[in-house]
Amino acid sequence: MEVWGGNGAIHNAISVPGIDAWISSDPYQGDACGGDIHYVSMCGAGRISRFAIADVSGHGATAGKLAHRLRSLMRKYINTLDQTRFARALNRDFSKLARDGRFATALLTTYFAPTDHLIICNVGHPRPLWYHAASQRWELLDPDMPQRAAAAVMNLPLGVIARTNYMQFAVKLGKGDLVLIYSDSLIESRNPEGERLGEEGLLELVRQTDTARPQELSRDVLAAAVTYRGGAPAKDDETLLVLHHNAANPPQQSIGQKMHVMAKMIGMVVA
Repeated sequence: MEVWGGNGAIHNAISVPGIDAWISSDPYQGDACGGDIHYVSMCGAGRISRFAIADVSGHGATAGKLAHRLRSLMRKYINTLDQTRFARALNRDFSKLARDGRFATALLTTYFAPTDHLIICNVGHPRPLWYHAASQRWELLDPDMPQRAAAAVMNLPLGVIARTNYMQFAVKLGKGDLVLIYSDSLIESRNPEGERLGEEGLLELVRQTDTARPQELSRDVLAAAVTYRGGAPAKDDETLLVLHHNAANPPQQSIGQKMHVMAKMIGMVVA
């Protein structure tokens, strides 16, 4: 069931079992729509919630039209439990749409409330940030997988190569943890000297924020980015999604049911 979805301006909040979420998205130069897509869905039982951000290259009306069509594809495949299959289906169909060399990145996440797991599939997108409430530290949310020199090309943006493999990984969230998902406009910010903020700069920036006020985090981060740019506006669509793990429990289900659904989401079973 779609809760949010679109590529227009939005500043909104929602709570689902286990997660409080805040979305802030502003198309470039106040346009009605842009290339950044936000998408949130939840199953009827409240056990599975999906949070996704996608970013079509470019901005303005042209990127907005393609983003609208990508959103339609996301709606078409959103009930595919295994996110790697979701990503492959998006890539296959998006490649047919993007005939002018455009591509899109995406960050697909699924929260499985019965076990507090967040499953991440990164499709060429900037890495999200993870705040560990227990240790009060921020870090990049990354699979940290060993190098695979002989592996097939994986996790390319949508529309680059029609047949691309995707991988996913899962982390177990602790109560009070935060996950920050954003489009690349944030890390592409440059100060008056021309220095790019980058991932490490963003990490330093969020470490100065008040994590006790997760509802204000997106506003604080975006304001800090404006300060970094010396007051200059963003040069692209700007989207930021904050997930706060409230650890609320979903309706009860058996251990067998939990394991079966989790196995479907990570691709171990198909039915």
